Amino acid sequence: MTPTPQLPIEEVLQHELVSGDIVLGTLGPIIGHLLANHDNSLFSDEIVARVRGMVSHLASQMLDELGTTLELADPGVLAEGQGRELAAELATSQALLTHCHALALEWQLAERLEKRCAIDPVLTPLLQALIASDHDETAGTAMALLASQVRFVQAQRRMELPLTELPGDLFHHALLTWQTFCDGRDEETLRAADRSMRDRFDESTSRLGLLNRLVGGMGNGARAALSIAHAGVAIFCTAMANQSNQDRDLAVVSTNDRQLARLALALRSAGLRPKEVEKQFLTIHPETTLPEGFELLRADRAGEMLSASGGWSPG
Repeated sequence: MTPTPQLPIEEVLQHELVSGDIVLGTLGPIIGHLLANHDNSLFSDEIVARVRGMVSHLASQMLDELGTTLELADPGVLAEGQGRELAAELATSQALLTHCHALALEWQLAERLEKRCAIDPVLTPLLQALIASDHDETAGTAMALLASQVRFVQAQRRMELPLTELPGDLFHHALLTWQTFCDGRDEETLRAADRSMRDRFDESTSRLGLLNRLVGGMGNGARAALSIAHAGVAIFCTAMANQSNQDRDLAVVSTNDRQLARLALALRSAGLRPKEVEKQFLTIHPETTLPEGFELLRADRAGEMLSASGGWSPG
């Protein structure tokens, strides 16, 4: 990312952004290939194992629900016998794989920053302040997020993903995949199991729903959430996505060292001054320096470059 006299800062960042977009476009297919062929040469063993664990856990939950509806003595017997096959069907969805991949990267970053910078993955200074808010709704949402973030940490350590934590579109797709997989079973039983799972699903009370509600309710104060040391990884990524008009999963992936240009543009587009962007880089990528001339890049131009970027199309 070193500019030359012939390459102004926008051209340098545009080149890096295009290179990053090429990587983004391969994420879904590569993860699917790795899960199917057990070839970990392109991604770390930890990330691939975590994605595989989350997809398998989703499959097990849906089959367990069917076993409970059938009133089997051991509802888990279906997952033991058919869980791998259903997980393979779920893994054909690039949208689901890229979401699980983003969650795995989010947890990996949270773990790294906890070890290197003592940033708590659950209770951060910003969340503490929001819990102590005089505004009852804000304090209540912050408390709910605290509990949800604890569950997220526990689930990631077990390489699991609760079905109710999926975004709405992915939850619906997972259930449709499960229904197709179970085709041939008693329709009334399938409908009852499906209804039970849908009745328990409320996207607004999921971790991602609470994050969006909390950050959205901060108004101009959301700027404080753009400090990863103050806000923590979860709130920081949500605020960066909201303020730069990006998908949250894409914002999470931008923290990877293969997406430095996207991270810089997202933070500048979100309204951070160049020195503030540099401070975030010092925390996330201390070995990286921003290119000469970055201070000349306007926030609106950074947003335009992001909007024109290909990003990804996981569907």
